[in-house]
Amino acid sequence: MRGIKFQAWDLDAEQMYNWESIKQLFHEHLDHPRVKVREYTGLKDKNGVEIYEGDILKRTVTIVIYGTGKPPEDIDEYLEVQYREEYAGFFIGERSLFAYVDTTIDVDTRCSCTKAEVVGNIYENPELLKEK
Repeated sequence: MRGIKFQAWDLDAEQMYNWESIKQLFHEHLDHPRVKVREYTGLKDKNGVEIYEGDILKRTVTIVIYGTGKPPEDIDEYLEVQYREEYAGFFIGERSLFAYVDTTIDVDTRCSCTKAEVVGNIYENPELLKEK
């Protein structure tokens, strides 16, 4: 059973607060428009870091195109964890977060990949999601 945990990003202070701080500081103001609450997904990345809604995960997919004579190519992917209300679960794009965590096979290409790791979040590191 997963523990129910939250974090909150304060847009004014530009600071992330853990669950204990939230209970003390924001117990009456969690619905404030300048406070963004992030829920724990119940999953951890390859380093044992808890994954929260709004986190950015990184993994490297090794693309192999057979019959072309081209060598394998490593492509870094940056993935945003989102809560999908219509499915009551955590997703990356149209796929469940489970398809990306603790796996070494890409669900779409069937190519090998590294396990996902948390490298930031959409509040502190939005630049990670910009196309390069």
